[in-house]
Amino acid sequence: MSEMMKKIEQELVSYLPEKDEYIKNLVDSMEYSLTAGGKRIRPMLVLEFARLCGGSEEAAMPFACALEMIHTYSLIHDDLPCMDNDDLRRGKPTNHKVFGEGCALLAGSGLLTLAFETASSEKAVMLNGNEKCLSAVKVLSQIAGAQGMLGGQIIDLESEGKKVGVDHLKVMDSKKTGALIIGAAKLGCISAGATEQQMKAAVSYAENIGLVFQIVDDVLDITSSTEKLGKPVGSDSENEKSTYAALLGVDECMRISKELTEKAAASLDMFEGDTTALRDFAYFLLNREN
Repeated sequence: MSEMMKKIEQELVSYLPEKDEYIKNLVDSMEYSLTAGGKRIRPMLVLEFARLCGGSEEAAMPFACALEMIHTYSLIHDDLPCMDNDDLRRGKPTNHKVFGEGCALLAGSGLLTLAFETASSEKAVMLNGNEKCLSAVKVLSQIAGAQGMLGGQIIDLESEGKKVGVDHLKVMDSKKTGALIIGAAKLGCISAGATEQQMKAAVSYAENIGLVFQIVDDVLDITSSTEKLGKPVGSDSENEKSTYAALLGVDECMRISKELTEKAAASLDMFEGDTTALRDFAYFLLNREN
């Protein structure tokens, strides 16, 4: 994972626009958040599913980078005063605290549009072909739009201050968090030319770990510290958000998360290749502390 993360970091920066005198501040702002660290869960899933389905890391990398750009854009916008109004992200001041709200807004939009440029770049086409790149752009559009992440975000915004149930949270999180994780599995499969059965199994794995990721996130907002998380804890409570942890309690959340993790691991049984990394990754998400 460590070596893969280094490669992802290098590739991400290579796609940024050149810093001419007129747009330097914008590109600096984009780079600030894009290189701020993080687990790189989504791009690593793209690369790992590509490998598992017989593809190459090199071919899948443009799709992996495009997805991480979309994820990073969403974090910049999430932190803005009109959204979650957060001051810290990954242990650093949030983008708008460094570059101002206007530049942060544009940097997020810049990364979103750069994602589509990356997935359809000459390099991506050379390594994957036109048809796979077209499929990748379609998946990126679907998971980032109103039926995906944006849909989850509006549900989240409109749920603040309201008492909502677990089923409501599942719909919200399947879009807000789950969509990009499912998209990662799909993009890896697309790059590798996976079979329909492989795609179905990959999506099942992603659906389960996506929900685990969010449930554990809710638990950590209660049980962890700002130092460990790299962002403020207790923000869900302050924003009067209904969460799995608040509705079900920490112990029940962890029981459900363990069950979902086991389902994710079981979905990998149909693959013939080495699934150790993906199995370990699922349990890493279950047991993470930040």
